Amino acid sequence: MTDLADRELNPPRGGGTSRLEGAELQRFHEKLGDEWEVIDDRHLEKQFKFKDFQTALDFVNKVGELAESVDHHPDLCLGWGKASITIWTHSIDGLSEADFVFAARADRFATST
Repeated sequence: MTDLADRELNPPRGGGTSRLEGAELQRFHEKLGDEWEVIDDRHLEKQFKFKDFQTALDFVNKVGELAESVDHHPDLCLGWGKASITIWTHSIDGLSEADFVFAARADRFATST
C-alpha cells in the first residue's frame, strides 16, 4: 500500500461518510505508527520535540498552511522546543482516512524542519 503521506488528502464533507472503527481503524493506526495515540477511537494525538522555539514554530506554520489548503483544521499547541497536534474530522466526530494522511504529512514536516 502507498505510504499514507503520499495519498490524496480529501477530508469528508457533510454526511454520508462514517468514521473509521475496529479493524479498519487499527490498520490505519499501524501504518501511521505508534508515536501517534488514538484517543477514544475518535482523535489522533502526537507530541513533537524540536531543538528550539523557531524550529517548532516553523513546523506549526507548515502544518497550519496544509490545514488551510485542505480546509481540515487540527488543534495545534506550540511551546519552546515542542508542539502537539490533535486531529479528527469534525463532521463525523471521529477519524477518517484523511486524518491519518494529514498526520503522516505532519510527520514528514517534522523530519524536514
